[in-house]
Amino acid sequence: MGSGYWSSDVYETAERLRGGASAFGYSDSGARSVHPDLDPFDVGQRESRDSDEHPESLAIAVLFDVTGSMGSVPRALQKKLPSLLGLLKDGGYARDPQLMFGAIGDATCDRAPLQVGQFESDNRMDRDLERILLEGGGGGQKTESYELAMYFMARHTAIDCLTKRGRRGYLFIIGDELPYPGVKPREVSAWIGDELPQPVAVRNLVAQLTRRWDTYFILPAGASYAGDGQVLGTWRGLLGQNVIELADLDAVCETIALTVGLGEEAIDLAAGLADLGDVGSAAGAAVQRALAGLGTARRALPAGRGTGATGAGGTRSDDSDLDFPSGSVLL
Repeated sequence: MGSGYWSSDVYETAERLRGGASAFGYSDSGARSVHPDLDPFDVGQRESRDSDEHPESLAIAVLFDVTGSMGSVPRALQKKLPSLLGLLKDGGYARDPQLMFGAIGDATCDRAPLQVGQFESDNRMDRDLERILLEGGGGGQKTESYELAMYFMARHTAIDCLTKRGRRGYLFIIGDELPYPGVKPREVSAWIGDELPQPVAVRNLVAQLTRRWDTYFILPAGASYAGDGQVLGTWRGLLGQNVIELADLDAVCETIALTVGLGEEAIDLAAGLADLGDVGSAAGAAVQRALAGLGTARRALPAGRGTGATGAGGTRSDDSDLDFPSGSVLL
């Protein structure tokens, strides 16, 4: 996956053809199960690969909670896709971005607790987003299955930016609740198809995930647990400064784009905010507040970590570095 080029003309034509109807036709049709193209069961790897068209692919994954009050997130993303792609490409934040969209629910009760698209460079990413089932479920216990999604991203993705250049991809999780304490073997078996010998504590899982993905948790205003101290404290304990409070959901695409630009050292925050002004975005104030304490990410891995490389350009194609450590049992 990842061939072709994204076109705003194709996006706008699809918008016109819908004639004001929702972009989420699959979900709005009354579907009650994950779309086959987004089903994570037994898929092997979701791949972000270099090609002649895209020789320096950069994997960017956006996974969002679709339970309860979070159901408006994918609709906001879909409306702002041109802004996101325009900033990444036209702003020079990433030469060859490849985006994957997915959704998170609750594996204890939902029909579609995990939905995962492909990494795409063209308008197929639009179709993946539009196939998301907006189930709106959740368990009502201030927890959702973020850990199941993180397990998939740690174990079932193959990204050339890491294996060829020693540079992590970007993972954005948009939500407002807590992860469960760990990954359960029965849920992994049921929804992904792996046989996990024992539960894995979420902290051990995150340690493995962040060797591959520069991972961010975005908590938007208007969500059920926006500003909740327990939620923020738990995620900060897992991800440190990479927890972003966003005062305006409509600014989510700009926030993602500028975070990537900062991590790629293509811009500083002032330059990114100026870019928002240049493209007519009204999100500048919200993005500035959200990213003020973020700092520039150091995305290249230390020598010998994650890719087996001694520096940029090192290669490694296996996943032996992702074996979960002893002591992962969830007590």
